[in-house]
Amino acid sequence: MRIFSPMSKGNGAYIVHQELAERIKGYTARGYNPYLTLFPLLLPFCCRGTRPDIIHTTPDYAMFFRKKGVPLVVSFHNIVLDPFMGQHSSFMQNIHYKTDLRYFTAQALGLASVVTSVSHFVADLVQKEFGYNKEIRVIYNGVDNKKFSPKKIKQRKKIRVLFSGNLTRRKGAYLLPEIAKKLDDGIEIIYTQGLRTGNTLPPSGRLRNIGSVPFFEMPRVYQGADILLFPTVREGFGLAAAEAMACGLPVVATNCSSLPELVVHGRGGYLCELGNVDDFAARINELASSSSLRHQMGEFNRVRVEENFSMDMMVDGYKKLFSEVVDNP
Repeated sequence: MRIFSPMSKGNGAYIVHQELAERIKGYTARGYNPYLTLFPLLLPFCCRGTRPDIIHTTPDYAMFFRKKGVPLVVSFHNIVLDPFMGQHSSFMQNIHYKTDLRYFTAQALGLASVVTSVSHFVADLVQKEFGYNKEIRVIYNGVDNKKFSPKKIKQRKKIRVLFSGNLTRRKGAYLLPEIAKKLDDGIEIIYTQGLRTGNTLPPSGRLRNIGSVPFFEMPRVYQGADILLFPTVREGFGLAAAEAMACGLPVVATNCSSLPELVVHGRGGYLCELGNVDDFAARINELASSSSLRHQMGEFNRVRVEENFSMDMMVDGYKKLFSEVVDNP
């Protein structure tokens, strides 16, 4: 079985499809520069020379990768086309979302042999936004529990709160300076720049930029932190949260979209009101003051990932799906 997956680089979805390529025989993930989507008619060249049995990609540009007679599996890793996201997007993003991206996504749903999503939240929203009444199979993203695992670290003078992701409004990066101001002494926020943005935040004694971190180095980054801060506006799954949980960290995240499917409030961390700086800061301060609470929540999260969001579970889910598609074209 030959599965071909053309994917835009620099995001969590590309990482997930790369993981599938490493673990499923015959699966090839081919990344392309995201700027190529400015000229979508060039995208079919990414498939030139391939003769797959299945094409597996995301819905945004799936229509450009379809080959006649080859089943198309479309996986939603997120969706930003609903009115709520319009409030949290730029003017140009909203134009893109309401015009070509909505059209491309609708076409993908019509062309797909099978549609999957990475959370029940995304599946429900796709069906609502597009009136899609066929089954959407939920296959949660998986975390490599061997790479992402807890590690004992020496006690430090400061509690490290990690923000991992692109410095965008959708990820809630704009909240970090205000949250930092409300933290108790002895707490600092370390943040990545993500894989796509070269931005940075205003200088602050409680904010430390650790730059763009390659994916293979991320386990070390999580292991060097005490708490994950995830003030996102919208997540299709929340890969950073799952990776941090696998490393035994408590998570302070927004109570929105897919995150309640990952984070159990009060047991693995806290889910805060969207954009509520005081709520985020208070929960971080609470966790920072109690090493036993951090340890208890981190252990709970590690078990939760092993039981619900492991790499083996994700790979097995896609293997089964691909076999069904080939057997029932």
